[in-house]
Amino acid sequence: MYGLGILKGLGVTLTRFINTYIEDLQWIGRRYNTPEGIAHRSSKDNNGVFTVQYPEEDLPIPEEFRYVPFLVYDEGENGEKKQRCTSCGICAKVCPPQCIWIVRTSDPETGKPIPEPTEFYIDADICMNCGFCAEYCPFDAIIMDHDYEIASYNRNLLSIEQLLKPASYYQAIRPKNYAVQDEARKAKEAAKAAKAAS
Repeated sequence: MYGLGILKGLGVTLTRFINTYIEDLQWIGRRYNTPEGIAHRSSKDNNGVFTVQYPEEDLPIPEEFRYVPFLVYDEGENGEKKQRCTSCGICAKVCPPQCIWIVRTSDPETGKPIPEPTEFYIDADICMNCGFCAEYCPFDAIIMDHDYEIASYNRNLLSIEQLLKPASYYQAIRPKNYAVQDEARKAKEAAKAAKAAS
C-alpha cells in the first residue's frame, strides 16, 4: 500500500516522543544535567530522547581524547616555569600537515643554540589532531589537550604563551598517562644518580 512506510516511520517517531516524556517522569529531576542521566541516555536501556543538551551538558571525555596539543612546563619552587621543550624539532618533522613552527633560542654571544624555544606556533586550523607530535616527543613536552571549545573569529595560530600549561593541568586531564611517565622519569633520575654515585 502507498504511504505505509511513511506511517511506520511516523509511528517510530511518535513512540520515541511519548517514551521521552515517560522517561522524564521516571527520572524526574535526574535525567538532565547529571552524570547518571547522561550515562542513562547514552545506554541501550534508554527509550526516550538520547541527545545531550550541549552546551548545558557535556559528554564525559575519555582520557585518550585528543585535540590541539599544548606544551608542558614544570613549576619550580619559586614559581618559575621550566619548559620541557628543548626545541629539537622532532614534533615539527613528524607532523603530517606541517602545522608546527619552532624558532630555537640562540646564545647572543656565542651563537650556539640553547635548548629552549624562542617561538613555538601551532596552526589549530590546519592541525588534524593525530597526536604524532606527542607520541614522538622524547621529553614529554607536548601533550594532546582535552579543551575543544576554542572557537574564535580569527585564525587559530596558537603562540607559545597560549600553548604553555603546567604539569598539574596535564596530571588532571590524563592521570594514568602522567603516572606512567612520572614513574619512568623518577626511575631514570634514580639510575642516573646511582651511576654518578658509583
